[in-house]
Amino acid sequence: MKKVMIAPGRYVQGPGALGDLGVHLARLGTKALILGGQRGLAAVRATLEASLRESGLTAHFSSFGGECSRLEIANIVAAAKRENCDIIVGVGGGKALDTAKAAAFTAKLPVAVVPTIAATDAPCSALSVIYSPEGVFESYLVLPKNPDLVLADTAIIAQAPARLLVSGMGDALATWFEADACAKAYASNLPGGLSTAAALSLARLCYQLLIEYGYQAKLAAEQGVPTEALEKIVEANTLLSGLGFESSGLAAAHAVHNGLTVLEETHHAYHGEKVSFGTLVQLVLENQPSRQIDEVLRFCRSVGLPVTLQEIGVTSPTPEKLQKVAEATCAPGETIHNQPFPVTPQTVYAALVTADALGKAYLAGQK
Repeated sequence: MKKVMIAPGRYVQGPGALGDLGVHLARLGTKALILGGQRGLAAVRATLEASLRESGLTAHFSSFGGECSRLEIANIVAAAKRENCDIIVGVGGGKALDTAKAAAFTAKLPVAVVPTIAATDAPCSALSVIYSPEGVFESYLVLPKNPDLVLADTAIIAQAPARLLVSGMGDALATWFEADACAKAYASNLPGGLSTAAALSLARLCYQLLIEYGYQAKLAAEQGVPTEALEKIVEANTLLSGLGFESSGLAAAHAVHNGLTVLEETHHAYHGEKVSFGTLVQLVLENQPSRQIDEVLRFCRSVGLPVTLQEIGVTSPTPEKLQKVAEATCAPGETIHNQPFPVTPQTVYAALVTADALGKAYLAGQK
């Protein structure tokens, strides 16, 4: 099998970057459908309109319904056709961006994504995660190309609640471990090839930046300022994690996330918060040495990521509930089967219970 690596057409990051959006969009079209949450769009609309006007572009604004569902995607495609838009722009968090990417693919239009938070690695990927209207994971939609433009204004991202940046760290935390598992298993990445050395190196760099700068970046986010540490973490959460997972592959951590979504009590927890717990489960499945698990536990606690089931809403983790999660985690086609060894609901159940016990022990000061 050949090695394949893919990436967005252009990545722009820095404080005040939103003011340059029109310059970059002008390379793609003349009228943009801009999709985002009502409050999020309200906060940046004046800057967006001024930037587009300066570059001779026009826009139609559309409110995001909250879930990247097939119905929401169809509504955006219809609006783009009705308004004669030739670009789709997603503004906001991961689900809004995934909806914009899926709608642009369906409508055969270029897409730009403008994350206002750094809570997931969705912005850079050629992937949309499809949920039901009620928020239950349904499927991955693999897209033929990455976004044409990713623009991250770190001054805006720094103003978002710090929990969102921390959630992005939880998502990014899985990148190296999943990439490493896929490489060892010779598993296909999202574009259908094997990982390049470059993609593995970026995945490893993502983990190193989290460990080195995560705590400082969290403090900066709590103060609403875009420090150099925050810049590094935004890049880790958004670019490095996106490139790392996409061109190396996903494994157990994200499959555990998907399994957890079958429990309604986890729906309040952010994507990255569930992925971070999934990373602990993967480390247990892999029988990683205690020093590696301890490093991950220390990092999670330093930035405020969950390390127990209770912290993601499962206050009563009965065997029946965990068996249900384990079975969903091991569903046919799930990414847990990219691990370099056979995985069953029984081994996942054992890893869920053990990871939870490790987290409890760490919180109790027994580790």
